[in-house]
Amino acid sequence: MTPDVRPMVAGNWKMNGLRSALDQIKAIADGLDGPLSQKVDAVLCPPATLLYVATALAEDSPLKIGAQDCHHHNSGAYTGDVSAEMIADLFATHVIVGHSERRKDHAESDELVLAKAQAALGVGLQAIICVGETQAERDAGQTLDVLARQIAGSVPEGASAGNTIIAYEPVWAIGTGLTPTAADIAVAHDFLRSRLHERVGSEAAQMRILYGGSVKPSNAREILGIAHVDGVLVGGASLKAEDFLAIYKTYEGLVDLADAA
Repeated sequence: MTPDVRPMVAGNWKMNGLRSALDQIKAIADGLDGPLSQKVDAVLCPPATLLYVATALAEDSPLKIGAQDCHHHNSGAYTGDVSAEMIADLFATHVIVGHSERRKDHAESDELVLAKAQAALGVGLQAIICVGETQAERDAGQTLDVLARQIAGSVPEGASAGNTIIAYEPVWAIGTGLTPTAADIAVAHDFLRSRLHERVGSEAAQMRILYGGSVKPSNAREILGIAHVDGVLVGGASLKAEDFLAIYKTYEGLVDLADAA
């Protein structure tokens, strides 16, 4: 963990979740009561079809609701797309941009991710900007080069600790059950912090850097205890309230709850 940085546990449901899954969102919202919610943030990003109801279910709870992507324009002739303004209009507070599945499957460039992040910040959303290397890039020893390029190209001017979160997701670890070693994660997060300093100056010291990639209850404690890891972006394990809350409550043994009422 980074000293004096408020941790976050975020969940990305991807293209999963029908109305029948709303009870899981409600269970997560209800399960966040207690002193830990004053020390650790929780965000859940369901599919766009569930956003409006999800924000209603999370109302008056510590749970924040986010979207999984946004268009870089607020409106226009973009059939099938959802704008950041529309997301904010549904009372969501966060949006993921630049996820590896968007970068790979939809050929999204750093420039497009940057534009999406700018659109998010422009309407008051917090942008969760994803970065990470592929297996081929890792095997070629290019991990840090890729991260440097993505930070330089995807993080907008005006990004701050209050409106921008970075998520390091090594592409080869997403949904595979594989995770980098603790040492590898520490190196990547420390490098990202230094590159953020170059990009946004002193704001980088307080900017949250999450880890994502096959995070589950069984490995959460090791990952959350790594230096410069300020939380996690959880995929499949966020679909079940029991698993998401187990990861979230891992922080009970990692943060000081003495002054939490």
